[in-house]
Amino acid sequence: MKTAAEKLKDKLSYKSENAWESKNYKQDELESFSREYIKFISTCKTEREVIDYLIKMLNQKKIREKAGNTFYIVNKNKGIAIVKIGKNDLKKGVKLIVSHVDSPRLDLKQNPLYEDTGVALFKTHYYGGIKKYQWVTRPLALHGVVILKNGQSVKISIGESDGDPIFFISDLLPHLSYKVQDEKSLKEAIPGEKLNIVVGSIPYTADEEFKEKIKLNILQYLNKTYKMEEQDFLTAELEMVPAGKARDVGFDRSMIAGYGQDDRICVFSAVSALLDTKSGDDTIVVYLADKEEIGSDGNTGAKSMFLKQIIKNIFINKYKKVDMVAVEECLFNSRAISADVNGALDPDWKDVHEKRNAAILGHGVCMTKFTGSRGKAGASDANAEYIGSVRKVLNQNKVCWQMGELGKVDEGGGGTLAKFIADYGMDVVDMGPALLSMHAPMELSSKIDLFMTYKAYKVFFEKL
Repeated sequence: MKTAAEKLKDKLSYKSENAWESKNYKQDELESFSREYIKFISTCKTEREVIDYLIKMLNQKKIREKAGNTFYIVNKNKGIAIVKIGKNDLKKGVKLIVSHVDSPRLDLKQNPLYEDTGVALFKTHYYGGIKKYQWVTRPLALHGVVILKNGQSVKISIGESDGDPIFFISDLLPHLSYKVQDEKSLKEAIPGEKLNIVVGSIPYTADEEFKEKIKLNILQYLNKTYKMEEQDFLTAELEMVPAGKARDVGFDRSMIAGYGQDDRICVFSAVSALLDTKSGDDTIVVYLADKEEIGSDGNTGAKSMFLKQIIKNIFINKYKKVDMVAVEECLFNSRAISADVNGALDPDWKDVHEKRNAAILGHGVCMTKFTGSRGKAGASDANAEYIGSVRKVLNQNKVCWQMGELGKVDEGGGGTLAKFIADYGMDVVDMGPALLSMHAPMELSSKIDLFMTYKAYKVFFEKL
């Protein structure tokens, strides 16, 4: 028998619970969803590949670009919006989930290829917030697109198939690193200009005597294989990413390790939720943006005018005309989720978290009221009324969820797309799973958190 105090505690106190212990999921459904997700992130290593994958999937479902009650609109092959038009007047707003398709990586510089001390190498410029030491001496794959001098677009993906070569960044052996690396901080031990990719070592075999025979041999290979010349690097977008597929983790296979889960775990969950939601009263939208990892600038980032283009296309499809005053009213009255991940409480580094307010792996989808740094600088701080309405529908529909904060107050911080969406006046809150090793070449997620994220997004579309 419980005491009166224990009963009162059960009634009044709060603590997030391990979602695996809930009755709010079916194991076979969870595993099926996880397998499809693993396939997605193993296939889509760049923002362009995400968009290509989604377009192919949508076309297979007979969903077309800019046409019909369910349609999509593409932004320069790096962003996309998927829309299901509802019955309600658009002035009442739409339900919007916004996420980002880019992830930290190494971009090739525009003039990358050179030869030095018996090897050919590529120069890189890292993209987004990375720990540079995590990228050396690991298998890397080359993905991207090259625009040839005749205007032809050539897609490249090397390092993913079993028969492919991989690429490599050399690191200094411990016998010689004492002064130049070991006495430095982790941040300084691997300078950005030393993240150079080893791509070959065999010289061109002609009889002529000239410099850079190894570089010439690489150029010859690229020309034979892709019709490339060296100047074509100037009109290319080529990215070095971790090679290999995402994998189950643990004896119990309860977790997933893979590259780019920030933020493609939310991308997959949001698109799946929209496609599984039947058309109803509300118009629902998934908007996937580029450039979040570097501030959301540029014509494919969330600061661009693409969201207005999306709303204008919805008006055209529903009413056959656009009223810009009504478009502004629609944006202001919309409700949104900024679908992004949080950092899970790390068992080896608990001191940088504030335990009472940290997200825990396996405790369900994480709602994040605010991000920013120190005094909430650069944050969108969701209001209590909106969080209350989201909380209500999550609880009513048995979605396991938790509230999380990104580290101690003065420890660091980060930002999401929420503040750019909030600029339109709509209510928005961050929501997504918590990850371990966020921004590393391999990130760790929980399958139960993935599934609860999908359930949360579907509930948002159907019930809020």
